[in-house]
Amino acid sequence: MHGPLPRYWLRCIGCCAEYPGSSRLYSCPRCGDLLDIVYDLGEEASRIPWLRNFESRPLGVWRYRELLPVEDHRLIVSMNEGGTRLIRCRNLERELGIREIYVKYEGDNPTGSFKDRGMTVGVTRAVEVGAETTICASTGNTSSSLAAYSARAGLKCAVLVPSQRIALGKLSQALIHGARVLAVRGNFDDCLKIVRELSRDPRFYLLNSINPFRLEGQKTAAYEIYEQLGGDVPDYLLIPIGNAGNIVAYWKGFSDLKNMGLIDALPRFMGVQAEGACPIYRAFVEGSSEIKPVENVETVATAIRIGNPVNWKRALRAVRETGGLVEAVSDDEILTAQRLLASREGVFAEPAGASPIALLMRAARSGLIERDSRVVCVATGHGLKDPDIVLRTSKNLIEVDSEMGAILRALEMAPRA
Repeated sequence: MHGPLPRYWLRCIGCCAEYPGSSRLYSCPRCGDLLDIVYDLGEEASRIPWLRNFESRPLGVWRYRELLPVEDHRLIVSMNEGGTRLIRCRNLERELGIREIYVKYEGDNPTGSFKDRGMTVGVTRAVEVGAETTICASTGNTSSSLAAYSARAGLKCAVLVPSQRIALGKLSQALIHGARVLAVRGNFDDCLKIVRELSRDPRFYLLNSINPFRLEGQKTAAYEIYEQLGGDVPDYLLIPIGNAGNIVAYWKGFSDLKNMGLIDALPRFMGVQAEGACPIYRAFVEGSSEIKPVENVETVATAIRIGNPVNWKRALRAVRETGGLVEAVSDDEILTAQRLLASREGVFAEPAGASPIALLMRAARSGLIERDSRVVCVATGHGLKDPDIVLRTSKNLIEVDSEMGAILRALEMAPRA
């Protein structure tokens, strides 16, 4: 780029080529790598009411508008996303022997997942560039969120999902919000390849996590954690990895806080994948600088059932530069963690959102996380997104006769004397 720098611009994460922020790009034209949004903050960040003035600017994505790539705030497409609870889990603390455990419950968002943080910024960007139709590939949550925000913006929405490979709770959301949903005979990676090709047509605006504007909205969860902890950060951040955009967004958010002098160090990032879809985990344990895509992915955690994550390069950087790691957990561990979180803390997370608890349970037993630690687990979506697995595996539904003795026997209680 030439001339004075604008408030933000695009920079390739590979060759470092730079492009104007107004460019309608999803990847670098020079080398094909992903793009990042870079800011010339100046005094902008000082306008954010960090740790104060919640009455005038409540907790949520647009509380941090000076750190988001939107010029005309009149165009913002919002449903009051963000501001999700940071839940102290004292029962889990006692059970696992960890000093402080919190769950950042992204199921509080309007469509029930963290994707809404990115969509408010991404769909606003679609409006800015005059797109006719938004488009995405999805395993579920992206489709739900994009369909809702596109409806609010008055845009058409097209969604490609793997045939027979999407949770019905998420599919129903995309359908009711008016999206045209196409079930592709293939996996998520096949769907993503197609929508990337379609996005060359200017009528479509792509809103998968390769779109750098989406990650800008998602990074605000890191800002919220900082504020909810009273101006501090956790020792460990445990987060699911599917397409790997969210771990990159948190890394960027906490890095912003450090660059602004608000914190001294970042949390240690611990990414978690399902054993049936874990190419980033394999690259991490092998010390590799590349991933080997997994073709036949299989896990009950549908939101992270992705074999060729596009954000793998920055995800590996995030865990390595923060002294963290990537682990893979089994489906049995995920479902056990989902039930534990719900039965001990009253927090219902979808299987992918419970995977950090599965990792925490293992890390607490092995001593991988010190007992005197403060831990934040990111529960990425509400459990009602994917209720089928709960109904299939629960032992709490018992059919009984309509008489008192049968009821008491089922409850394993003796009749009163």
